Amino acid sequence: MVLQTLVAMGPLHGYGIARRIEQVSGEEVLLNQGTIYASLVRLQQRGWISAQWGVSDNKRKAKFYAITRQGRKQLAQDTAYWKRLTSVMRRVLAIPAGGNEK
Repeated sequence: MVLQTLVAMGPLHGYGIARRIEQVSGEEVLLNQGTIYASLVRLQQRGWISAQWGVSDNKRKAKFYAITRQGRKQLAQDTAYWKRLTSVMRRVLAIPAGGNEK
């Protein structure tokens, strides 16, 4: 979700990423600061995002994150995986009760 948000929105600070994910999910995914920042650290350690200090809209110093070339490759792999998985789940959930497929 973080990688896709950065592709769609461009560089953002952690709070902005979290709020955007919450908005796009229809408030179904709620992220606290600890969750989003732990994810950002992991993504940065894997080389999928980069970070640079800047100034936020409210004139505060903030770290802005951007997706890297390696992150774009990972996002493409993850997207393909999730599309396959949702296709399989759609078929499995469509099996009628009792297991009889017609």
